[in-house]
Amino acid sequence: MVQSLNRLKESPSQTAGPYVHIGLTPNFAEITGVYPEDLGIRMVNDKTKGERIVVKGRVLDGTGTPLKDALVEIWQADADGLYNSPSEVRVSADANFTGWGRCPSGMDDGVFTFETIKPGRVPYPDGRLQAPHITFWVVARGINIGLHTRMYFGDEEASNAEDPILNRIEHRVRVPTLIAQREGNVYTFDIHLQGEKETVFFDI
Repeated sequence: MVQSLNRLKESPSQTAGPYVHIGLTPNFAEITGVYPEDLGIRMVNDKTKGERIVVKGRVLDGTGTPLKDALVEIWQADADGLYNSPSEVRVSADANFTGWGRCPSGMDDGVFTFETIKPGRVPYPDGRLQAPHITFWVVARGINIGLHTRMYFGDEEASNAEDPILNRIEHRVRVPTLIAQREGNVYTFDIHLQGEKETVFFDI
């Protein structure tokens, strides 16, 4: 006899928990033998073109406390503004640059770090050039759907001023939440999930 299942309710969506690190960064989670090193940990090699930079920051909750279980991924163009992607139809991107990285936040300090290159400008769909930027995706416990945002460069004032995306932000006081400041070759970009300094997130 077939039993009716109409009494069963949809289970609640699950937030990102320890399985994110176990599945995506097993070495970080002290599970060895899956990959020689976690995927996305290395974006450049000795032959990568462009200016070498370090991007570091923290994912902060509404109280300003760093999350110690966040996972951050980035995507970006190479130094010539080309993406390492099958959808890149202009010319081939730098084969020595992955264009993608993944890093868990530190369990002690909540800091994520990427060693990469400063990206070139890429065209907006209407042909206007966008300012150099890096796209971020963040997951952590308590976040049901990954959050997308962008990091722009504080030393690119002229290109930032004409960027089509930055110019679409209605509340101009929030634009600085997308701007990383430089010290030496290090850009610091903290991502605030809530609160007064809440980062602008994109509905993608």
